[in-house]
Amino acid sequence: MSPVSMQPLTVSLVQGATRWHDAPANREYYGGLVRQARGSDLIVLPETFLSGFSNDTRASAGTMDGEGVAWLRDLAREVGAVICGSLAIIEDGTVYNRLFWMRPDGSHAQYDKRHLFRMAGEHTRYGGGRDRLVVELKGWRILPQVCYDLRFPVWLRNRRLESAAGGMDYDLALFVANWPAPRRQPWRTLLRARAIENLACVVGVNRVGVDGNDLPYAGDSAVIDAIGDAMIELGAQEQVSTVRLDPAPLLAHRERFPAWMDADEFTLAPV
Repeated sequence: MSPVSMQPLTVSLVQGATRWHDAPANREYYGGLVRQARGSDLIVLPETFLSGFSNDTRASAGTMDGEGVAWLRDLAREVGAVICGSLAIIEDGTVYNRLFWMRPDGSHAQYDKRHLFRMAGEHTRYGGGRDRLVVELKGWRILPQVCYDLRFPVWLRNRRLESAAGGMDYDLALFVANWPAPRRQPWRTLLRARAIENLACVVGVNRVGVDGNDLPYAGDSAVIDAIGDAMIELGAQEQVSTVRLDPAPLLAHRERFPAWMDADEFTLAPV
């Protein structure tokens, strides 16, 4: 990807205190926060932002033609930006932790969380995804992922392309999360590790507050550059924060430090 085709990208991080099992309240609450980010190219919400991270999946799951997806589509159209975040969605009898990449024209892409958090029993109540998603916005190739996926570097590997242009398959990795405060150090560390090892920028958006299981969340949402330095790093308060990503430093770093060219080749086995 050349500097000519990649344009500056304005990203807003929406770090909110999700209401527990209350989709109407969350639509009102997050709708207000998203509208504060009007003018951004990309607005990122936490994981399962309409329900909280709940294993009461049948009670909290929506459908693809339900109110949650329709509301998200209308909101993206209203603010004129891509909105990204995950919802609990039931489809063919299986519930998925499904990330939506909702475009302002009403179209969307989706990614089902692959790595399910067994320490909370997620793997017994949700179906896991199989396919990795890379989307494009203003010339940036973006890999959207969900929470626990952050711990699995093989799945997140920035792959060497075989095209004539060469290079890697993404420029920005994006993580939406409900990552509890007692494990905040791994969250902060792994965001940096994924940026450094993949020569890519990283955005991580976590929630704040306390959920219905009495788990506290410290936020720590951040934008990390490809060297591993924080461009912005939020505390534990509810807020909307915006950053402008310039492709030039990323491309210059890859040019002077092309470690991706020496990476080991491998193929992931099917699930």
